[in-house]
Amino acid sequence: MARYNKRIVKRICDLIRKDSYTIAEICASVRISERCYYYWQDNVAEFAEAIKEARDQYDEILVKEAKNSLLKLVKGYEVDEKKTVYVNGKDGKPIIKEQTTVKKHIQPNVAATIFMLTNKAPDEYKNKQFSELTGKDGKDLVPPAKLLTKKEAKELLKELEDEC
Repeated sequence: MARYNKRIVKRICDLIRKDSYTIAEICASVRISERCYYYWQDNVAEFAEAIKEARDQYDEILVKEAKNSLLKLVKGYEVDEKKTVYVNGKDGKPIIKEQTTVKKHIQPNVAATIFMLTNKAPDEYKNKQFSELTGKDGKDLVPPAKLLTKKEAKELLKELEDEC
């Protein structure tokens, strides 16, 4: 088993903060066994706290990125689209004849907008439909369910058996 030290812990936490590596990938990178990693996690409180904090920091970054991405999808955004035209040169190698850059507007995404509205303004925008079934007289077509006591359930079962 590898010897526990702060340098390895720092490298592990840096990897966790950086990307969504698997435990196996992290262990291979810092040259410890998975068994060693899990042993430290279970038995060294300092290590468990450090990796938990690193995961929390990574999650915060992900949430921030997701919010920024969702905002771009809701608002729409501009991208520069480059177009290059090549021609064959005297030596047969391609030469750039013309290069243009066009700003292209990407329209807002409808699904992202619906998601944002139903989550940020749920009182105004609901993504559910409610249907009430009532007859002409305003009474429920389907009466609400009733919970039976054991005695009532036995009587109902006996009644049904007698009918059959």
